[in-house]
Amino acid sequence: MLVDRARIYIKAGDGGNGSASFRREKYVPRGGPDGGDGGRGGEVRLRVKANLTSLLAFKYSSHFKAENGGSGGKRLRHGRSGKPLTVDVPPGTIVWNDDTGELLADLTEPEETVAVARAGRGGLGNTHFKSSVRQAPRLAELGEPGEELWLRLELRMIADIGLVGMPNAGKSTLLAAASAAKPKIADYPFTTLEPNLGVVEIGGAGGQAFVLADIPGLIEGAAAGFGLGHEFLRHVVRTKVLIHVLDASGGLEGRDPLDDFRVINAELRLFDPGLFDKPILVALNKIDLAEARDALVRLRDALAGQGFSVFPISAATGQGVPDLMNAVGATVRELAEQAARPEEKPQERRRYTMGNIDERAWDVTRQTANEFLVTGVGIERFTKMTNFAFADAVNRFQRVLESSGIERELKRQGVRPGDVVHIATHDLIWGEQDEEGEVIPEAEEIGEAEVGDDDGEWEDEENG
Repeated sequence: MLVDRARIYIKAGDGGNGSASFRREKYVPRGGPDGGDGGRGGEVRLRVKANLTSLLAFKYSSHFKAENGGSGGKRLRHGRSGKPLTVDVPPGTIVWNDDTGELLADLTEPEETVAVARAGRGGLGNTHFKSSVRQAPRLAELGEPGEELWLRLELRMIADIGLVGMPNAGKSTLLAAASAAKPKIADYPFTTLEPNLGVVEIGGAGGQAFVLADIPGLIEGAAAGFGLGHEFLRHVVRTKVLIHVLDASGGLEGRDPLDDFRVINAELRLFDPGLFDKPILVALNKIDLAEARDALVRLRDALAGQGFSVFPISAATGQGVPDLMNAVGATVRELAEQAARPEEKPQERRRYTMGNIDERAWDVTRQTANEFLVTGVGIERFTKMTNFAFADAVNRFQRVLESSGIERELKRQGVRPGDVVHIATHDLIWGEQDEEGEVIPEAEEIGEAEVGDDDGEWEDEENG
């Protein structure tokens, strides 16, 4: 069963916490800070594996999480970095951010790799906060949470040749006649319920080979969602050449093959006008039937007059099929020569870039009379990595609000003691609090008791 759509959840590893420890050794009564940094988390990557042909595996496993970074320790021991997680996908996979609709990657080359979830950076240990005026800093950073998001995967099969046409035009029969593929074939519409692939070999062993894809039959309105073809139009996009298969006999309904030709072309144009930049060959099928032979001259003249290469065939008997495949092979070779370039080794890519983002930028929005929202890449990350259990960390956080101008903007918008300030995942109460947790009315700055309970005890080796 071909599964060509999937939705998966990915979570990069969190960074490890920094350590807030102090040197404790015999004869060294006042050792300085020696807390190590936390390790970086592992990122999540997608990698193309040539042996995969479907997204079926994601129906049974749809949650993926990379390893977290280790916490720092005393004696300047840094936490180890988390291992990245690599998720394998088939060639032709397109990756979207399911929440925003952003296109993240289009993966086609074997072993091509793209990182899709940023790992959290490790928190700094207290050695980084030592200065001439602060010899014993009692703070360390928390690890940054790793990025998490839902991805939408869509598979567009990679084939050299795509067979398109009305249901029951004979596409599956042609695929079987031209290749070793064995598709299910019957004399009724919509026999093909999923794309089938076959490998065509020309010139015997060691000759040219190309991949032929039988795309399920299209009908009028397919691009708008009617019929089965709508589900598989995407698979036509990656093909190099199209073979438009027409039932030259008109079928049991007595349709005009030229009308079928116009209908299918209109649907292809609606779906992607770029499809008509590809070479299109027309196969007039079923010439083993008298009705098809009678209409052959009219059809060939009309199609050739529009600039199409026309090949009368009988997929059922094999008549004309070798000539069609030889013409297709020549077209594929010509396209390959035009696109010839030095072979390049697939490179690892990252979808995320901070190059165009000002991490110092922020914005303050008043949500209600007593609630404010502060947003910005840098301030949100800083808030997530602040351990508010430490008084020194709270004071550092307050200084950043002051120096960045955020505090000034909050006051300009009318923040008062007791109001809630939302930053990242934290809800901070504006104003200092007394020992019983009540906001001190006269204070207008964030104090240590607003966000954590500091009982004066100190953890020697690691922050909690």
